Amino acid sequence: MRSVYKMKSFWKFLLCLPFLLGLLFYSNLSMNFFIGMIPMGKCSLESGSMLNLDNSVDASLDLRSRHDVQTCTPWKAPIIWDGMFDPDLYDRTHQREGSSVALTVFAVGRYLDAYLEAFLQSAERHFMLGLPVTYYVFTDQPEKIPHIKLGPQRRLKVLQVQRASRWQDISMMRMKTIADTIESDIRHQSKYVFCFDVDQVFSGRFGPEALGESVALLHAYYYRLPKRLYTYDRNPKSVAYMENGDFYYHAAVFGGSWESVKALTETCYKSIMEDKKNNVEALWHDESHLNKYMLLNKPSRVLSPEYCWDPDIGYRTDIHISRLLWAPKDYSRLRSF
Repeated sequence: MRSVYKMKSFWKFLLCLPFLLGLLFYSNLSMNFFIGMIPMGKCSLESGSMLNLDNSVDASLDLRSRHDVQTCTPWKAPIIWDGMFDPDLYDRTHQREGSSVALTVFAVGRYLDAYLEAFLQSAERHFMLGLPVTYYVFTDQPEKIPHIKLGPQRRLKVLQVQRASRWQDISMMRMKTIADTIESDIRHQSKYVFCFDVDQVFSGRFGPEALGESVALLHAYYYRLPKRLYTYDRNPKSVAYMENGDFYYHAAVFGGSWESVKALTETCYKSIMEDKKNNVEALWHDESHLNKYMLLNKPSRVLSPEYCWDPDIGYRTDIHISRLLWAPKDYSRLRSF
């Protein structure tokens, strides 16, 4: 009898084995789904007219259209999600007001060949369509910049930069380069500036609803996590030191008026140099300094993770559209000089 029982148990185990293996295989997806169901804080404001407005059109923002996400910050800045805004209204308003945008991107070393062409081609399909846009491409190899057919009111400027010995230095020193270029050129050409990492591809509308005085982006990997898990720099020796903050912002995308971006990049550069003088390097380099700056100087507009999403995260119920996607990374090859 005992042997029969063992045989039945064995066959039950075999029948359950595919389920157990599948559960193990999809555990990461399941966790992402679970995290996606965690409720976010709600906005206490009734309408967009109660916000601290960047533009008059912001009064039209429907803060109650998304019950699953936080649509405003404690300091009454909007957090932009799909469904909150009328795209046509934003387009018409900014065209009428003569808004113009500078886009800065760094393509240094192997990053140029790996990412720049796809980045620019996709920007021509999705970034600030209908507005004057000037691309500022910073590179150590200007002769290798791909030819991109640009639409009306679109220009591309190539600026040569020196190649640093480490990718961390490229990441941090871009702050000074952006600040200098705003002072010498951008401020005379464009009202707004957006700064991007090159290893990304636009995949949906990235329009003037994103424009504001000071614009930060919620990091796709942290926006639903408890604040205690945010990776701020908690080294008291660094200027970027912070124990707590409002959100965790991603340095792959930030922007605002040229005045605001100039102030941010100049301050971050000075903080980086102060750390260097004290033989300190912030945990996440320029991103750590950006988070510290945004803690002390609250952004007037926050972009949801739709505006910079990593497909490897998997399904999330609150991500209705991906506007900018992380490109596949190959850091071991790309970051070796």
